[in-house]
Amino acid sequence: MSGFRMEKDSMGEVRVPEDAYYGAQTRRAFENFPVSGIPMPLPVVHAAAMIKGLAAEVNAGLGILPPPLAEAISRAAREVLEGKFDGEFVVDVFQTGSGTSTNMNVNEVLANRANELLGQPKGGNAPVHPNDHVNRCQSSNDVIPSAIRIAARRQLSDALLPALEVLREALESKAREFSDVLKIGRTHLQDAVPVTLGQEFSGYASMVDHGIRRIRATFPDLEELPLGGTAVGTGLNAHPEFGARTIAEIDKLTGIPFRPAENRFEAMGAQDPLVSASGSLKGLSASLMKICHDLRLLSSGPRCGIGEIDLPSLQPGSSIMPGKVNPVILEMGIQVCTQVIGNDAAVTLSGALGVLELNVMLPVMARNLLESIRILSSASRLLASSCVAGITPNRKRCGDLIEQSLAMVTPLAVKIGYNRAAELAHEAYHSGKTIRALLREKGLLTEAEIERVLDPKSMIL
Repeated sequence: MSGFRMEKDSMGEVRVPEDAYYGAQTRRAFENFPVSGIPMPLPVVHAAAMIKGLAAEVNAGLGILPPPLAEAISRAAREVLEGKFDGEFVVDVFQTGSGTSTNMNVNEVLANRANELLGQPKGGNAPVHPNDHVNRCQSSNDVIPSAIRIAARRQLSDALLPALEVLREALESKAREFSDVLKIGRTHLQDAVPVTLGQEFSGYASMVDHGIRRIRATFPDLEELPLGGTAVGTGLNAHPEFGARTIAEIDKLTGIPFRPAENRFEAMGAQDPLVSASGSLKGLSASLMKICHDLRLLSSGPRCGIGEIDLPSLQPGSSIMPGKVNPVILEMGIQVCTQVIGNDAAVTLSGALGVLELNVMLPVMARNLLESIRILSSASRLLASSCVAGITPNRKRCGDLIEQSLAMVTPLAVKIGYNRAAELAHEAYHSGKTIRALLREKGLLTEAEIERVLDPKSMIL
C-alpha cells in the first residue's frame, strides 16, 4: 500500500498519496467534495491540458517562461492528451463553481510530471511550479470556460455528428427501400389517407438532418474563447499577446477555427454558447423521441397491435411471458432523450446564474452538456445499427389495414359529396363492411370507377 508525502500550499500542510501526480490543492478539493464520485469529464480536462501545453510554448516565445520548463510542461501536456494520467484527475465535478479545483488539478499534474521529466521528484514544485509556470498568464476563470467550449465543440463534431450521419443514412436507406410499401396514414392516432412507409421514413431522416444543421449552427459561438481574460476579463497578469497567440495555436492543433472572444466580459460572465448548444441537443432529442415512439407504435403487436413493421429481435422481453420480445433499443433511445432534456434544464438554469463577472455553474454545465453529447452519440449509432438497419415491412398487414380503413372514403367526397361520403363511412363502421364492399352493394359507382377511385396509389402524390 502506497504511503503519503507531505506538501504545503498557502493554507498549510497536506498529506498527498505518495504516487500521485496531483498535489496539495487537488487533495484538499478531493477531500472537500465527496459528492457524486463523478469527476470532471475527461474531454474538458484534456482541453485544459492542451491549453496549458500550448500556453507554455507561447509564453516561452514571449520570453516570459524559460524554454526548458516550457518544453517539459508541453511534453507533460501531450502525455495527458494521450490518456496516460486520466486517473489523476480526481476532483468531483460538483465543486467550486469556477472549476478552480479542476484547473489546479491539471496544473499540479502537469507540474509534477514536468519536474519528473526534468529529473526532480514529485511534490517539490521545483523547478516547475503549478501556479507560477503552468498557470502563467491564465486564471481558472478564463481557462475552464475555454476548455468546456473546446471540449463541447470537438465532441459535437468528432462524436455526435458522425453518429447522427450514420442514423440519417440508415433512415434514408429505409426510405428508399420502403418507397413502394403502401400503408394507411394516421393523424390523431386515427386512420387517415394512405402514405408509403418510405414517405414516413423520409420524414424521420429529415428530422435527423435538421437536427444536424441546428447543432452546426451553434459552432461559431462555441469557437469564441475568453482565454487571456484571466480573472475578470481585463487580462490582468497576462501578456497582451498571450490570448490571441495561444488561441491561434489551439486553432492550428485542432483544425477548428477557434478565435478570441469578441468580448471577454460576455464570454466569462455568461455562458450562452453552452446554453445554445444544449438547446440544440434538446431539440434533437425531441425529434429522436418522436421517431422512437413512432417505430414502437408501428411495430406494436405482433398479433394485437399495428404490426406494420418488424424490428430486429435482440433479447427475451419478459421473465414471465415466454416468447415476448420488446423494442429495447427504442426504449433505450427514449430514455437517453429524456435524460438529455433533463440535462438541458440544468444547463439552461446554470446559464442564467452567471453572477457579475463570472458564471459559477461551470462544472455542472460541463458535466450535463458533455454527458448529453456522449449518450446521444452512443444511442444514435445503436438506433442505426441495432434497430433501423434491421427493420422489415409487413406488406400484407399494411395492405389489409388500407382496405379496412374508413379513410378510404376520402376521395369519394369529390364524386358523391362530403355528406354522402360521411354517411357511407358511418355505415361501414357500424356494419363492419369495407368502403369497397358498400359501394358495390349500393351500386353507387361502376366497378371500374371503384377500382380507380379506391386505388391507394392514386392517393399518394
